[in-house]
Amino acid sequence: MTSLLAVPAPGTAAAVPGPDRRPRTDAAVRTGATVLLWAGLALVTGWWATGGGVADLGGWQSGLESTGRLTGLLASDLLLVQVLLMARVPVLERAFGQDRLARLHRLTGITSFDLVAAHVVLITWGYAAGELARTPATLWDLTTGYPGMLLAVAGTACLVAVVVTSVRAARRRMRYESWHLVHLYAYLGVGLALPHQLWTGQDFLASPARTVYWWGLWATAAVAVLVWRVALPLVRSARHRLRVTSVVPEGDGVVSVYLGGHRLDRLPVEAGQFLTWRFLAGPGWTRAHPYSLSAAPDGRSLRITVQDSGDGSASVAALRPGTRVLVEGPHGRLSARARTRPRVLLVGAGVGIAPLRALAEALPYAPGEATLLYRFTGRPLFERELAVLAAERGLHVVLLPGHRRAPGSWLGDGTPPLDDAAVLRSWVPDVADRDVYVCGPEDWARDVRRSAEAAGLPGARCHVESSGW
Repeated sequence: MTSLLAVPAPGTAAAVPGPDRRPRTDAAVRTGATVLLWAGLALVTGWWATGGGVADLGGWQSGLESTGRLTGLLASDLLLVQVLLMARVPVLERAFGQDRLARLHRLTGITSFDLVAAHVVLITWGYAAGELARTPATLWDLTTGYPGMLLAVAGTACLVAVVVTSVRAARRRMRYESWHLVHLYAYLGVGLALPHQLWTGQDFLASPARTVYWWGLWATAAVAVLVWRVALPLVRSARHRLRVTSVVPEGDGVVSVYLGGHRLDRLPVEAGQFLTWRFLAGPGWTRAHPYSLSAAPDGRSLRITVQDSGDGSASVAALRPGTRVLVEGPHGRLSARARTRPRVLLVGAGVGIAPLRALAEALPYAPGEATLLYRFTGRPLFERELAVLAAERGLHVVLLPGHRRAPGSWLGDGTPPLDDAAVLRSWVPDVADRDVYVCGPEDWARDVRRSAEAAGLPGARCHVESSGW
């Protein structure tokens, strides 16, 4: 049955201290990034067209080769864009947020892989004089006889492994750490393609402008990875010297890990964000674990809350005080940065309540301006802490115990027999005028977003982060 942990009197004053310019800045970055993406694709297409690509379409064999060159150019451009999306570039992460970046990364990855496959087929078919029966032998000759082609084949195999393991059905059967390791092969796949492009790709080096463009794009992607995926995490880990101070059971296979370190007030992390953790506690220390903060950072300590989900997280409960930690991040836009309205709605499920509990502590709001909907099975996490926030801050908490009442519904057992959007409006009548923060399993979070938008919420004000991978 639905229960109210506290129902404070609505406040009258908005608690947001003046307009925040960060949402406008992020919107400008998103617009600029989109313009640059399409401009790059248009530029390489224009170079292909002015280099005889359109004229070559008049013949069968030349048309196959010309189309193969175009798909190769577009694939190369998108593969490098994909690397930038994976590079944890702070300005992009702040502007897009992890869930939106993940969707863009998935779309870009599928599109670039399809273009790579089309490039291989079309070029080989064209070099086989347009005769389909000759293509296997021609492919072998190209692979063994052209400079850089063996490396390109190895790179393509890496990309195939990444795409296959990214299919949802396959991904669900893998541990997160294994999936993450395979996914890093995308970097190797893109890197192995470079010699082939520079040695045999006439469209890459046909003019100084093209040479500058392609080398510049390659250098930007490589520097982004080295700086933000390698150097910055090492520097921050060395500077802050994070160590485990205690591990506290929360019940139902969930523990909270408290961490201390040096000058944590200089770590640029906000409530609601997550970091990638590597605990130096013996075998498996290289595996990365993405966990959100479950308490607002205070400059002296950090807290994460972890559920034993069988993907390596079980070892977290056995961590000992003093264990050193390597950290990457912070990541995510599920923070005050995304806020545009005085009133907020927080919607969480299971351990997805962790970043929302931190937000409920850190966000400024008057009594009645913040509502938390929390769906759970068993015993709710942070029950006492939520009660304190309700009593001291005026957080309105609605507990939703039980399993999902039906497929496609994000609500639990015992909720009113209405559609999800109607139930949401009954609890939060002004939902359309709030910022909504959602964290929970991917399918569940998608259902929450759909209900919120059906209740009138603009999609730009629904900030989602999936607690599953």
